[in-house]
Amino acid sequence: MPHMWWVVGGIVVIALVTIYLSWTAGRVDRLHVRVASAARSLDAHLLRRAAAAAVLAEESYSVELYAAARIALDAGPQEREAAENDLTRQLRSIPLTEDDAATSAVVAASRRLGLARQVHTDLVRDALGARRRPVVRLFRMARKHERPTYFDVDDPTLHPRPEQAEAPAPPRITTLSGNEGRSGAAGS
Repeated sequence: MPHMWWVVGGIVVIALVTIYLSWTAGRVDRLHVRVASAARSLDAHLLRRAAAAAVLAEESYSVELYAAARIALDAGPQEREAAENDLTRQLRSIPLTEDDAATSAVVAASRRLGLARQVHTDLVRDALGARRRPVVRLFRMARKHERPTYFDVDDPTLHPRPEQAEAPAPPRITTLSGNEGRSGAAGS
């Protein structure tokens, strides 16, 4: 009878190890699926920003911006980072005003792109961290997934300049001198 407890204990330990390993393998799979989804979302936001930049370039007659937008739209996976960095530099070089609809579309697309890039970066970091765990490497749980990579681009967030309107007059500052500010009589 005492040997029975060793057998039951061994079965419980094996069951717990199996549950832990299957949970870890599922987590690694889920992280890689989320990275792939974030990469597709990032790609969609990159395309939206490049298309909005092309519209802005047509409206502002900027040949350099239009060329950078077209290159970003047509770039393959290997040239994508360089093309997007060039587009960001071109967008920063032109004056962006707040009242233009095309500018607003580019600024909004750039903000969404910044958020999508941050989500993608966070998920890639988490997936790479999970891949480095000894249990994952020992049992090769990530073997069916491609190693995720970061998408390194300049910060795409743009800030439009407010329209130069007539500057308001500075506030008038009055100073009190002498006895003007005192209340009551001095010798009372």
